[in-house]
Amino acid sequence: MKVNPILLEVFKNRFSSISEEMGVTLTRTAFSPNIKERRDLSCAVFDREGSMIAQAAHIPVHLGSMPMSVKSAIEALPFREGDMVMLNDPFKGGTHLPDITIVAPVFAGEKDPRFYVANRAHHADVGGMSSGSMPLSTSLFQEGIIIPPLKIVEEGKIDRKIMGFLLNNVRTPGEREGDFSAQIMANITGVRRTEELIKKYTLDTVEFYAQSLMSYAEQVTRRAIKSIPDGFYSFEDFMDDDGLAREKIKVHVLITVRGDEAVLDFRNSDSQAQGSINGVYAITLSAVLYVFRSIVDIDIPTNEGCLRPLKVITRKGSVVDAEFPAAVAGGNVELSQRIVDVILGALSGAIPESIPAAGQGTMNNVTIGGIDPRTQKPFAYYETIGGGMGATAGSDGESAVHCHMTNTMNTPIEALEYSYPFLVREYSIRRGTGGQGKRSGGDGITREIQLLSDAEVTVLSERRKFPPYGLFGGKPGAVGKNILIREGTRETWPGKFSASLKKGDILRIETPGGGGYERQGRT
Repeated sequence: MKVNPILLEVFKNRFSSISEEMGVTLTRTAFSPNIKERRDLSCAVFDREGSMIAQAAHIPVHLGSMPMSVKSAIEALPFREGDMVMLNDPFKGGTHLPDITIVAPVFAGEKDPRFYVANRAHHADVGGMSSGSMPLSTSLFQEGIIIPPLKIVEEGKIDRKIMGFLLNNVRTPGEREGDFSAQIMANITGVRRTEELIKKYTLDTVEFYAQSLMSYAEQVTRRAIKSIPDGFYSFEDFMDDDGLAREKIKVHVLITVRGDEAVLDFRNSDSQAQGSINGVYAITLSAVLYVFRSIVDIDIPTNEGCLRPLKVITRKGSVVDAEFPAAVAGGNVELSQRIVDVILGALSGAIPESIPAAGQGTMNNVTIGGIDPRTQKPFAYYETIGGGMGATAGSDGESAVHCHMTNTMNTPIEALEYSYPFLVREYSIRRGTGGQGKRSGGDGITREIQLLSDAEVTVLSERRKFPPYGLFGGKPGAVGKNILIREGTRETWPGKFSASLKKGDILRIETPGGGGYERQGRT
């Protein structure tokens, strides 16, 4: 069959629209503000081998990792019509335990599945040693319930024994059940739309154009890499600490560009830490895919083809490829940002006018849990907070945005105060925190929350010691601050902490600004 360019464009949009509609279903039917308001989720369509055909424009940190979860599900269990497999194990393609993936097959009248649809959503609590399941842990076992690939739905019916087991291990079972149901409905939407596509165009045609889209994405990505001068480009940056005792943890990359291929070698990064900032290989792969997809200047589907010209080399047991049972809660959210920073830093030596200075470099994770005095029931709140984006050769950095590996929205103040016993005292742009230069970095955010009940609070944040770098003489962005205000007294707290706070205490998060850019770019 010969590729018809018009049909190729049609299928590019049809596959993307399936993923997008799955996301709409998930957000509209979810229970938790984290999924319903912040949209901390991703949806995608896969071929029979588990290779990603298209993903909606959701969360970049899920880009390279969700296919690994789908392949783990395919390898672990035989699928039948109406089945769905759930998993969150970071060492089987997951990222961290709150990110739960559900996979569903599309049989299209055949004996074996011909496609799969899947979605991943961040659950505000999956058990573990602290509310919100983002603890200062030293082991994966402390972070929540570990779910290997298992069938949550068999032949169209939810397995109530497994569902009951899962809900018995979390702090907010009603909210979790609602979010699980929303994920299942999203997959039903994806299966239905994929079957409709096959019915309209035939199975052979749909499979042919799925593979053609991957080949197309590969060709365009190779063209983008070929525009980078051949050579060796290295960069390193540091994590502030692991939240326990270890500080200044190095992340290093050496990028080798030859023709239309690139090799990214992270083996000189530091060994895995005791604290929960480690990343599994899937995290590193996602960061690589995100950066190289970003330097492609035309609209292509984000799929398996984008990875084919790239080779990622890591060292087992390092912070960027941790070994079981390393603590990994913060790897997905914090380490992933630093991996992006070092890849961009390395590429700035090759294509300076295409690369921004460092963004805020953290997701400023806040989890708060306790008993809501209005209902006398447990609550678990999780949110990431935006900051400043790095400046580029041609523009100032955006202020008060989620950048790089996160693409969520914020929880509106009204929804936050309605859902939780909080009072938001301030939510503003942190003026003057972007790094200066001919192009200035974006400013960070100030978010101040007063607790209306006693609560357990955990914060995982970065760039409290090492600021986001500027480029070519541009100044770094301001570091972030975590402040506790109690009875009028202000105290600065570390970048990572867990504490029992009292009713009336105020948690103030001031997020970093982006780095500045001094060299004037072309107009």
